Amino acid sequence: MALKATIYKADLNIADMDNHIYSDFQLTLALHPSETIERLMVRILAFARFADEALEFTKDLFETNEPALWQKDLTGQLQKWIEVGSPDEDKVKKASARCDQVAVITYGSAVAEWYKRSAKLKTLKNVEVWQLSENTTAEIQKLCERTMQLQLNIMDGEWTLMGGDHQVVVEWTQLQ
Repeated sequence: MALKATIYKADLNIADMDNHIYSDFQLTLALHPSETIERLMVRILAFARFADEALEFTKDLFETNEPALWQKDLTGQLQKWIEVGSPDEDKVKKASARCDQVAVITYGSAVAEWYKRSAKLKTLKNVEVWQLSENTTAEIQKLCERTMQLQLNIMDGEWTLMGGDHQVVVEWTQLQ
């Protein structure tokens, strides 16, 4: 018998004082049986980085031809393609040809080696690569609950994610 996904819900309030953007999002995420809490929480941060009402979580690990998130226009054309982890560079290259904006949110101890081996990525003009620090991904797991109330404050370029009794300073590095 196949294992089923576990559903998580997050109410995400974003207060981006740098850009004067204030929004609330009700997110529903399916945790794939092979997925970690760390990756689930990174997907939430990926959503927050590109937050938009039209941005959607996909089947991702259930469907290998889909990214973690995507955004389509009213005609169904892909606009944004957002990968989480260390994806195959050919998959990112194909997405780059199909979308206006492609992003990779990467994390973990093997990022430097993955990025060094991904020479094709560096030639793609519409691809951004963001790395989350290992400290950030360790700490954000403490915020995870089946139903989460999350507050993200962005001020002077510093991201602070709060939920329950925990608060995490989110450390991003843009690699590309």
